[in-house]
Amino acid sequence: MNRHELEENLEELSSAEDFLDFFGVSYNPGVVQVNRLHILQRFHDYLNRRGAPLPEDGTARFAAYRAHLEQAYQDFVASDALTEKVFKVFHMHGPQTTFVALGDLFKR
Repeated sequence: MNRHELEENLEELSSAEDFLDFFGVSYNPGVVQVNRLHILQRFHDYLNRRGAPLPEDGTARFAAYRAHLEQAYQDFVASDALTEKVFKVFHMHGPQTTFVALGDLFKR
């Protein structure tokens, strides 16, 4: 598969299960059901944190995507969402407050 075909195939994927199946990553449905958004976000984070650009060759790029997805999935097999703190909300310290003036509530 060349890079262009790989990118087209990726556009068709929508769920964590779609990604895991496409890349041939074995998974426990129970783990994915509870952590699907966390797994996909971690996969995205791993891709963004790469020290080197993704390979241009489609086969090598597929292998890189697969490795990052496998690692993202394994993170949640060995741990949980609260421990992994993938999303920004887990990094917030204390309650967040926002002031909205009463007059601003009625502005159109």
